[in-house]
Amino acid sequence: VANVLAWARGDLAVGAGDEIVITEMEHHSNIVPWQLLAERSGATLRWFGLTDEGRLDLSDIDDLITERTKVVAVGWVSNMLGTVNPVAELTRRAHEVGALVVVDASQAVPQFPVDLAALGADFVAFTGHKMVGPTGIGVLWGRRELLEDLPPFLGGGSTIETVRMQSTTWAAPPAKFEAGTPPIAQAIGLGAAVDYLGSLGMEQVAAHEHAVTAYALEQMTAISGLKVLGPTEAVERGAAVSFEVDGVHPHDVSQVLDSLGIAVRAGHHCAKPAHARFGVQSSTRASFYLYTTPAEVDALVDGIEQVKRFFRVGSVR
Repeated sequence: VANVLAWARGDLAVGAGDEIVITEMEHHSNIVPWQLLAERSGATLRWFGLTDEGRLDLSDIDDLITERTKVVAVGWVSNMLGTVNPVAELTRRAHEVGALVVVDASQAVPQFPVDLAALGADFVAFTGHKMVGPTGIGVLWGRRELLEDLPPFLGGGSTIETVRMQSTTWAAPPAKFEAGTPPIAQAIGLGAAVDYLGSLGMEQVAAHEHAVTAYALEQMTAISGLKVLGPTEAVERGAAVSFEVDGVHPHDVSQVLDSLGIAVRAGHHCAKPAHARFGVQSSTRASFYLYTTPAEVDALVDGIEQVKRFFRVGSVR
């Protein structure tokens, strides 16, 4: 979606001397397209840094978001640190200077109720496979007047109202952005995922996630030699918990846990700048969701202790 927005609407009217503002905790998909736009347009890319706790450092918000700012792009919830960002505050400041706000909500929509009207952003995007849906499909929400002004990223069937040999007129949104044969099976699957989460109630999903994440953080921070990357309390925090174990590579942690039937992810999680901020190249990430139980958290903690025993590092409880 960031690619679509970065290439469309005359590069979002970004030119030489303008600025694009992102954050140090972004997923690569919300960094690289803006880097490319800055290179094409001659604009400057700027970003918010992070505190040692893994939250945005907003102490210089008025210096970063200025009259030169054209776009502010921010992830609502970090896929690596779990941090829930103050998107409404960033949006208010961006709109004060006339900038557009693009929100990556891929980690937010699955985890808690979302009120886009209250958020006030200009564009919000999320993906299907983070919300118990299929891969290969996502959603771009935008303010209608902006979507009507936005040219199609691709041309083809379904995007048009009328085609003549000399010119084409475009269909109204959303059709003008959906060139070619749509991902029919994926759309049906995404609809089923939305219905499923709706039947559970996002308030209930959020409450369960909060309880499980709070328990996991309490147990994991008590493990000798384990460091959580990101907030260590379940306040303004999502359910992805990245961590490192002293003396053991994250891939080795993951492999041992996998042998115990515990699914985690190891790597940079498409967030290399955030890892670099904390002086590491990669981490192991446990992701808790609506189906995670306290007993599974206990199994993870026991598994990490087995990792330490296997590699003979630190003290084991």
